Amino acid sequence: MASGYRIVASTGLDQGDRDYQQDQLLLMGHSRARGCLLGVIADGMGGRSGGRKASDQVMLTAQQLFERYDPLTDPALTFLERVARESHTVIKLTAASAEEEPHSTMAAFVINPDGRCSFAHSGDSRLYLYREGVLAHRTRDHSYIQSLVERGQMTEEEAAHDPRSNLLLHCLGTANDPAVALDDIGILMAGDVVVACSDGVWHYFTTAEMGHVVSQLPPRDACEFLINKARQRADGRGDNLSLIVVRLDPLPSASVRTG
Repeated sequence: MASGYRIVASTGLDQGDRDYQQDQLLLMGHSRARGCLLGVIADGMGGRSGGRKASDQVMLTAQQLFERYDPLTDPALTFLERVARESHTVIKLTAASAEEEPHSTMAAFVINPDGRCSFAHSGDSRLYLYREGVLAHRTRDHSYIQSLVERGQMTEEEAAHDPRSNLLLHCLGTANDPAVALDDIGILMAGDVVVACSDGVWHYFTTAEMGHVVSQLPPRDACEFLINKARQRADGRGDNLSLIVVRLDPLPSASVRTG
């Protein structure tokens, strides 16, 4: 296990102002490898039952594959891509048998015992890495609005207020194979914070606001604050909310004995 820090983590899940909950999340440690952690956010779409079935399939697939994952021999990015691809296939099979159109986003990360972190996502659920309170990495949404930003036709600030922000170009369960973005984040450091969340959370915060909260508050308090503040800012029109905050707290320095 990487030395110099201890992992402190928390989650938040809230129905928001919707009639039903379609977001799901998973945060679990590896059963055989101490210091290995998996986090997954899935935002389901497709009606009351369809969306929930889709996000549930992402959770089940991730859990089953993580139980067979060996961080010493299996590439983390290969594992994460497999979670996305197999979830996509299972969701499509569910749709065929139930005559529904379930889809889901996925934002997943793995922290290995050596401290190396890997990200994978499809859709507009996001992953962030904050270092010393400053954004060091953020996934780019598979959305129409993000495509406009990347082409220079819209600023990030304009995108945050555009009503078309929920139009996705890729997610799991669609007719065509979705894009799955994979990122090797590198070795994490003491003080780093990893955040995974659905658009029901990130839509209401700038990256700087979120970084300040997760860097200043313990993960449990940060989750509670962000969800409550997002609910408040949504003003009765909020989506489901799901959030994972993982912070690497520095270990206290060993005392030096003299004499």
